Amino acid sequence: MTDHSERNDPQPYNRAEEQPSTTRPVVQMESPYASTRGSITTKQLPPFDETIINKYNRSGPRYTSYPTALEFTPIPDGLETKILQNRETRAPLSLYFHIPFCRHLCYYCACNKIITKKNSDSGDYLQYLIAEIKHKRRLLSTSEDGRKPLVKQLHLGGGTPTFLRDEEITQLWTFLQTQFEFLPEEEGDYSIEIDPRELSDDTLKVLRNLGFNRISLGVQDLDEAVQIAVNRVHSAELIENVLNEARELGFHSINVDLIYGLPHQTPETLDSTVRRIIEMSPDRLSVFNYAHLPERFKAQRQIKDTDLSDPAAKLAMLGNTINTLTEAGYQYIGIDHFAKPDDELSVAQREGKLHRNFQGYTIMGDCDLLGFGVSSISQIANANTRYILQNDTDLDAYQTNIDAAKNNPMVMPAVKYIKTSIKDRLREYVIMNLLCHDYIDFKDVNQKFGIDAITYFINEIQQLGEMQSDRLIDMDAAGIRVLPRGRLLGRNVAMVFDEYLDKTHKKRFSKVI
Repeated sequence: MTDHSERNDPQPYNRAEEQPSTTRPVVQMESPYASTRGSITTKQLPPFDETIINKYNRSGPRYTSYPTALEFTPIPDGLETKILQNRETRAPLSLYFHIPFCRHLCYYCACNKIITKKNSDSGDYLQYLIAEIKHKRRLLSTSEDGRKPLVKQLHLGGGTPTFLRDEEITQLWTFLQTQFEFLPEEEGDYSIEIDPRELSDDTLKVLRNLGFNRISLGVQDLDEAVQIAVNRVHSAELIENVLNEARELGFHSINVDLIYGLPHQTPETLDSTVRRIIEMSPDRLSVFNYAHLPERFKAQRQIKDTDLSDPAAKLAMLGNTINTLTEAGYQYIGIDHFAKPDDELSVAQREGKLHRNFQGYTIMGDCDLLGFGVSSISQIANANTRYILQNDTDLDAYQTNIDAAKNNPMVMPAVKYIKTSIKDRLREYVIMNLLCHDYIDFKDVNQKFGIDAITYFINEIQQLGEMQSDRLIDMDAAGIRVLPRGRLLGRNVAMVFDEYLDKTHKKRFSKVI
């Protein structure tokens, strides 16, 4: 690569400011990222290498956006209105709804959830959601043929979305049909997070009949001692019954969330949980690292430091889990996520069509993300710029904004924003392809952004030299490839290309592993 890096080229960002090649991520018919997986249907990880993990186990972001949420600044008055009005009409939508309520406090929680048992809370909040939908919808242009904005993806997150009663979820869904055009259920991606303890006898049937086709269950662990320690108690039989019913109802994909590093967990108890979950055969698993930060998250103060595993045991939990899941045939997608080879995420990854945003890994990379509710985040592309917007994270302040908008249409719910530059878009493209496809194709980057990638990223390439020596990556004139040995450390590779990452920010992140 020396010959390329020492060329006397003009400014490497030569044409990008004038006429970049793309205004949003483009899914090509023949993706240069599809060939990285060939015809292999299960991309097995190599044996877990504890020495390498420890060497590179540094704090870093999860890259659900670039720049990350730490770059938010107060939004100027009137800007959100202009962003929505100028949104590219041809771009489909992904809708996200944040439901902040829970009936039980889980002690591992790192979110601002509202613990309540009053049914009126959800009804009041639903009316605020509907008011926000109306407020934003009036700003969105219809297509040239007069059709309503097209929705390809919808997700209810939280908190506990099933805190809403069945009739309230039905009310929200029915109202949305009057505001947007939805892809048919067999083509769209419509998901909801579920607390298995908070389901009525009919909830799954109601969700499936409405058109939800994907669910995610928060399980975390099946060991009773661990469940008591984190105040989230449920039986394995309950989880299995919910999975079986969802499968019988025809949900396309079922995800289970697990956490390693919880109080009283041991490598043996967690392995028992993982093997029991594999018997239930979910389509996807998310295996998260518990980050104990009681100084930041009040709920975690209920957990005693002495009940937590030491770093060696925690690393063993991760290694065992990875080995067990890959031996069972699950494909490692990236950043905590596994999926069966025939799941849409696995297929999209093999075809070079996987994307990542605030909803995590997604097959809907061509969508603008429109968030509703307290703390929700939107990502909207206009021409060469993407805007990232966030509503107020305080429920009272959020509701005050929505109330004010009823009398003053210029008041909008977003209070913070990020405006990305074309240079941000370039680095985002590199980072997301590394995290989604383990590869950066220099020719592809050159064509899309009008640069010589080797010249432009020469400093980053030099920083990756040690990872190449450790066989985590391979670099040549064609691009940068994350090798199987380095896949668990993909975030470390991506962090090299992050211009915003500094010592101050690193203190805000948990470790990669």
